[in-house]
Amino acid sequence: MTSAFENLCGPGKPLQAEPPNAKEFEGLRSMGVDKLADARGSGLKLVSQFDLAYNAAHALCLAALRWHGYRSTNRYIVFQLLPHTLQLGPEVWRILAKCHDVRNHGEYEGMLEVTERLVTDLLGACDKVAQKVGALTPPSS
Repeated sequence: MTSAFENLCGPGKPLQAEPPNAKEFEGLRSMGVDKLADARGSGLKLVSQFDLAYNAAHALCLAALRWHGYRSTNRYIVFQLLPHTLQLGPEVWRILAKCHDVRNHGEYEGMLEVTERLVTDLLGACDKVAQKVGALTPPSS
């Protein structure tokens, strides 16, 4: 049976198979954890918290994908694959997908609409991702 990863590999598709790299995994994991901690810093504006937390989520999700031996050519796919990379359900990946859309709207159209509720939900989703990534044994390179 073909895996979800294999289905997304090939010419014009968003994944490439590439052996995991322990140094890369640890760098992404560490960056994600640090950005997540920074997102909780006092005195930050809501938009800054959002930016830090979104980038933390992306780094952690990318670490999980790399742990499985794949590289993405698309930012969004790392969130969609959470059921396969970290066994996290729609209650997590839908929040991260929504935040991706909000981020893109801000980056490409200059209309970043961030609410306290969105940042709270994003931080909660990041915590779940960080916990799962933290439980992964670093791959051998």
